[in-house]
Amino acid sequence: MIRSEQERQRIASVDALRARGIDPYPAPAFPVTHHCASLKEHFEEGVKVKLAGRLMSRRIMGKASFAELQDHEGSLQIYLNRDELCPGEDKSMYNDVFKKLLDRGDFIGIEGETFKTQVGEPSVKVTALAVLSKAIRPLPAVKTDEEGNVHDAFTDPELRYRQRYVDLVVNPDVKNTFIARSKIIRKIREVFDAKGWMEVDTPVLQSIPGGAAARPFTTHHNALDIPLYLRIANELYLKRLIVGGFDGVYEFSRNFRNEGMDRTHNPEFTVLELYVAYKDYHWMMETTENLFGELAQAVHGATEVPLGEHTINFAPPYARVTM
Repeated sequence: MIRSEQERQRIASVDALRARGIDPYPAPAFPVTHHCASLKEHFEEGVKVKLAGRLMSRRIMGKASFAELQDHEGSLQIYLNRDELCPGEDKSMYNDVFKKLLDRGDFIGIEGETFKTQVGEPSVKVTALAVLSKAIRPLPAVKTDEEGNVHDAFTDPELRYRQRYVDLVVNPDVKNTFIARSKIIRKIREVFDAKGWMEVDTPVLQSIPGGAAARPFTTHHNALDIPLYLRIANELYLKRLIVGGFDGVYEFSRNFRNEGMDRTHNPEFTVLELYVAYKDYHWMMETTENLFGELAQAVHGATEVPLGEHTINFAPPYARVTM
């Protein structure tokens, strides 16, 4: 493997850390007591905290430095003073480890006390520092100037989809999509379970791919010596459960279709299917619109959701259009 100059320097830093008795692969467990965003939201001075996350930036000013720590919630400013971090004769944790052997993207754990700077910025005065993991590959350096203009942003769609982990680190707003999806699935389960409908799992490997008109992915079962197919739909198996006597069943199904793909069509996708006995399409329309209203409330805290220049109101009832 051909390494870049930055990668070679970071690997050398790993060796230097190990020579000092610090092994970042794996580091010992680090107990976290607080997280960045919630700590800032309910900020109080003089609170003892333990935080862990990525080191995203540093401003080294001799014996004192400011840095940005980013965890899964957000980021927070930390302050390091050489003599407070290293009260004894050995100052290597500040002079060598922090200033020379750490890089942007490294995972660190810090222990300290909350305070506000002279300009009122919530911060943590660090009294202990631990190296939790060393990042070998450098992160994209996204910069925002004083006017709010973003430079060198990680915006290439191809790279963002192929390297989603990098996208999440340098574009924190992307996490909102993952959080919203989790809230939607959790709320659907809550609503359906409250009505007494049962969540089930149906076979992914099928001997006859049915339930939709699509080309399946084909595989082979060695023990049985038969061809099998990744499901293109879960519909038929859910209907068999209704036939078997269940009144209501649903499934979050991973389906696979070996066909064309674009930004709105993926060969692997998740579909929700619900089947309830003794109902008709009028009932399904009402159930769907009520569900949408509850999902909007769960994700956005309101039934009115902004979309570009428009606002969509998901509160039922919806207008009916005759076909």
